[in-house]
Amino acid sequence: MTQHAQHIAFIGGGNMASAIIGGLIRQGMAPGQFTVVEPSAETAAKLQRDFGIAALPSAGPGLAQADLVVWAVKPQIFSAAAAPVMPHTRTALHLSVAAGIRTDSICRWVDSERVVRCMPNTPALVGQGITGLFACPAVSAADQALVEQVMGTTGRYVWVAQESHLDAVTALSGSGPAYVFYFLEAMTAAGVGMGLSAAQAYQLAVATFSGAASLAAASDESPEVLRQRVTSKGGTTHAAITAMEAAGIKPAFVKAMQAAEQRARELGDEFGKA
Repeated sequence: MTQHAQHIAFIGGGNMASAIIGGLIRQGMAPGQFTVVEPSAETAAKLQRDFGIAALPSAGPGLAQADLVVWAVKPQIFSAAAAPVMPHTRTALHLSVAAGIRTDSICRWVDSERVVRCMPNTPALVGQGITGLFACPAVSAADQALVEQVMGTTGRYVWVAQESHLDAVTALSGSGPAYVFYFLEAMTAAGVGMGLSAAQAYQLAVATFSGAASLAAASDESPEVLRQRVTSKGGTTHAAITAMEAAGIKPAFVKAMQAAEQRARELGDEFGKA
């Protein structure tokens, strides 16, 4: 990592920034190779405790040493956060993990065309994330390789050729963990209703999701075929799938994801106005 980036600045030091920093330190980067701007005293104290990094309460000239600037701020404050940073980081590569903010706005706010936008998800916090990535035309192959190394510390990644596709990534994998948790809630409630304890039902549900996902990842077969292999006609699984089909769960789920994609577009319009 250090042969590509001698210094990385993080604007915002919350959970996603901490996940990336922790991964990079495990890969061999030293705490002194990071500059973090984090106004929250509580979050700054956690960075010091966990990584030995003394966060700055506000932007300053020290940011000029950064080869890469990672924007890990809330979308609604991106524009305001960028104003004091921009004078010091015009020559750096910029990587944004702020949901919804489009690259045209980011390029304007940071005064650079070397911008990569990404959409991670919360399993990144345990190194099991999946991130969608989009690069502006000015981003070089070496820049992309650096971004891959950085985001690779949180899990896997997928490059998309059109920025609009990040709205679909947001709807599918960005919001996706919440869908899984929603189904875990339902499966746990059903298990309790059938006489299991909450702890038993939850353990069974989580292990089933984890195991089924691992099986799908290891298989060359489609999810439809995998489902059919578990679904004997007239059996228990067939009864469950038939009930879900009758309730219209699949089209409702597709409609829900389309709603998430639409909201992602709306947020891009809203947050990019500044």
